[in-house]
Amino acid sequence: MAWNDATGTELLYEVDGHVATITFNRPDQMNTITGPMLDRLSELLVTADRDPEIRCIILGARGRAWCAGLDVKEQQKGGGLSLGGPAEIEMRSTPPVVLYGIDTPIIAAINGGAAGYGLDVALGCDIRIAGRSAKLAFAFARRGVLPESGGTWLLPRIVGRSLAAELMLTGRTLDADAALAAGLVSRVVDDAELEATARAVAAEVASNAPLATRAIKRMLRAGEEESFEAHVHHVFLQLLPLLRSKDFAEGVASFVERRPALFTGR
Repeated sequence: MAWNDATGTELLYEVDGHVATITFNRPDQMNTITGPMLDRLSELLVTADRDPEIRCIILGARGRAWCAGLDVKEQQKGGGLSLGGPAEIEMRSTPPVVLYGIDTPIIAAINGGAAGYGLDVALGCDIRIAGRSAKLAFAFARRGVLPESGGTWLLPRIVGRSLAAELMLTGRTLDADAALAAGLVSRVVDDAELEATARAVAAEVASNAPLATRAIKRMLRAGEEESFEAHVHHVFLQLLPLLRSKDFAEGVASFVERRPALFTGR
């Protein structure tokens, strides 16, 4: 696979077919995030979301940690770590907010520790797959802070308010099996199988009609705030253009003809 430089070599970006992979590449620093990385990660996510050929995004990491959070040492040295960031992109926001707001499905392939800001990034993804080495650390209160980028909003919607409160107020760390039992990840695989598993799931997502998968993600997001009645109406409005799409006609034809569908995103 050919990798393209992003912020130096700290973020790697790859496009393979309809799947984009963004990889944290600061293994010696446990993939902690610097100020420039914040801006570049948001930019890469928006770039992938706007590319009509990209139907799924994978967030992965090299080394023994997925992302141990913000680079506190950089901040202490006066590195100007900024949660907002000055990136000159239209969607001016932090990566977890961008993750939540874009319509392209996102898979987190979590190897090793996800802590602090890195945990918020993981929670912002749609599907989380854990290697057996994964550890999800809710250590915010132990460090004198709180989840700064959406964790207090996302976690209760993933695991329920009571368990979310227990995890965050105790500062507990969950291993991969405990994260699976809590519903924080959808599956646990051996570390050696993590990348292949994430790519296989991404390929499944990318094989479906992209207009439909993006609409599903929008409705999953909207359903977290709407009443049932408002949501059903909203879904109907999203359904109408899908019924007029070429992909819908292809989906029906492929079903009748008992063959794989070839979706074009139109």
